[in-house]
Amino acid sequence: MFDFEKLDIYRKAKSFNSNVRTFINSVNLDPTTKDQLRRASLSIVLNIAEGSGRFSKADRRNFYVISRSSVFECVAILDVMKDESVLNEQAYLAYYSQADELSRMLYAMIKNLG
Repeated sequence: MFDFEKLDIYRKAKSFNSNVRTFINSVNLDPTTKDQLRRASLSIVLNIAEGSGRFSKADRRNFYVISRSSVFECVAILDVMKDESVLNEQAYLAYYSQADELSRMLYAMIKNLG
């Protein structure tokens, strides 16, 4: 087992990515939005994994910062989709809650490597 697979944040990021992918495959989205949201949600997972393999604190921190930025990107895309009535308020709040938890966990990891 790789170290990142043991991380709670990794498992939660995978769950968020899975939920986002299920959503984007269930609605009719323009290709650009669909691709951007898919890539941003996957970036959260991949940067956690890649950062965990780095030896220096600064390198790990950088990947966790990128991962957290991808969380923000997802929230912004979902917010726009909510405003365009592609996503209802209840679903938006569920994604928002997951994203908020990821953001807080990543922030703590970043701060600890500071």
